[in-house]
Amino acid sequence: MDMLYIFLGALFGFLLIGVPVAFSLGLAALIMMNLQGFANDVLVQKMVGGIDSFPLLAVPFFMLAGEIMNSGGIARRIIDFSNSLVGHVTGGLGLVNIVASMFFGGISGSSVADTAAIGGLLIPAMTEDGYDAEFSAAVTASSSTMGIVIPPSIPMILFGLISGVSVVKMFMGGIIPGILIGLSLLVLTYVISKRRHYPKGEAFSLKRVFTTGREAIWAIFLPVIIIGGIVSGKFTPTEAAVIAVVYALVVSLVIYKEMTVKDLPRILIETGKTTGIVMFVAGSAMVVAWLLTVVQIPQSIATTVLGITRNPLLVLLIVNFFLLLVGMVMDLTPALLILAPVLLPVALEVGINPIFFGVMMVINLGIGLVTPPVGTILYIACGIAKINLEQITKAMLPFLATQVAVLILIILFPQLVLWIPSLM
Repeated sequence: MDMLYIFLGALFGFLLIGVPVAFSLGLAALIMMNLQGFANDVLVQKMVGGIDSFPLLAVPFFMLAGEIMNSGGIARRIIDFSNSLVGHVTGGLGLVNIVASMFFGGISGSSVADTAAIGGLLIPAMTEDGYDAEFSAAVTASSSTMGIVIPPSIPMILFGLISGVSVVKMFMGGIIPGILIGLSLLVLTYVISKRRHYPKGEAFSLKRVFTTGREAIWAIFLPVIIIGGIVSGKFTPTEAAVIAVVYALVVSLVIYKEMTVKDLPRILIETGKTTGIVMFVAGSAMVVAWLLTVVQIPQSIATTVLGITRNPLLVLLIVNFFLLLVGMVMDLTPALLILAPVLLPVALEVGINPIFFGVMMVINLGIGLVTPPVGTILYIACGIAKINLEQITKAMLPFLATQVAVLILIILFPQLVLWIPSLM
């Protein structure tokens, strides 16, 4: 366990002095390697080897698909269709925000892309319509976490890569929890909107539903193609990501015509920047995960936890409490890549299903994306709403409580995750 303390001390030491996460991970790994007597060039070998993976190619392609959809008018049409469904209810734009995130999450697989696309359009609109800026940002941030639960999901791809768990079954396991999160946020948003007397939108109209639905049909049909193709075995998650890119390009360039070929260099550059960061973090995290395995940290942690209890429910509660704390100080991707190989053996030892454990872990660390002080999505939402972290943190508290309640429900009833995968 000494090596774990050395790693954590080095990692948080570098983070505290402002070193970016990817470099902090790499430097902490380098310190561990030198203490273990490994040559420095092993760091580069393991980084490259860790990300030299066909399944990992799905990550940049889903990111690219999200960028194209944001630029090509797809996000706007999803919002218009969602507005026709729930905009007439009290707090309509808040409800639209959540429903749109459910649709968009089923396309991009990324909470960050969801926040930027949906939030960029709806936060200013909500503020202009009389909603508090911090409430608008909190609704956007909390609903964006569904982007990594409702399939496809980039974090689930990463978990499957490092654990050997079926990505397809994890995708299926995220459907019911994703819907539960969405429904619970809808109820909470409605209740708050009623109390604060937030406005309604236009009266409900079937004609409007039909018109906006016809406009958005190309966007709505994409998740059906992705999930249907994966489940039927027609293509892998990586191939599905490529199909999503091609489909989004055709829809944006040819059908909606809101994007031109001249926009592609900018989109590719933005995707390249984001992908570079994610891959650097993934490579560094893979090295750390390998080193922790070499020095038998997973076995030590398993021995410690199992020395306390072998009850699966208590183990899950301990692990989830730990993950919620980690999510407050570490971003989802490095936390997932480092901790999955460490914690999964503990779960398997007490008979916890690995698909359930993976989905649960993604949901838990997803809450970390909207938990200060390191919540990535919080900062994006704050930037769009032009508010500070303290304001959004106060507004986020009921939304965080709701998401934690759904997480506890899933822990108590694992079949909410496992029922659909069991049918496959």
